[in-house]
Amino acid sequence: MAKRVQLVLSQDVNKLGKTGDLVDVAPGYARNYLIPKKIGMIATPGILRQVERRREQERQRLLEEKQQAEARKTALETVGRFVIQKQVGENEAIFGTVTAQEVAEAIQAATNQEVDRRGITLPDIGKLGFYKAEIKLHPDVTATVEIQVTPN
Repeated sequence: MAKRVQLVLSQDVNKLGKTGDLVDVAPGYARNYLIPKKIGMIATPGILRQVERRREQERQRLLEEKQQAEARKTALETVGRFVIQKQVGENEAIFGTVTAQEVAEAIQAATNQEVDRRGITLPDIGKLGFYKAEIKLHPDVTATVEIQVTPN
């Protein structure tokens, strides 16, 4: 069996690895495809140090993002309750529904923080009252806020 070649990927390759990964590939695959297309570089000690430095920078950046998300979560939960006004019919039933966009706008107005509406999970809201909404700020950080639906 032929000797394998170690490469550091400079792009994501399907079923092989992600950018910065150290992979073992067949010599022909490396020589004829990955290296000429600049998808991978032969793993030398200098390149391995560069890759390690980039990984550390990326890890620091992700840690900083998570800390910022934690701070935003604390800010949202200290405000506590956000009020949304809707038109009301009989038996305190509201016309339409409360959307994630409306919740995002209420948060923006109250805290001056921009929240992505796609990260907001709402229960079915059909009447006036108090409801809990979850807001995903980061893959590991989710804030729970209270939504109060009041008559317009």
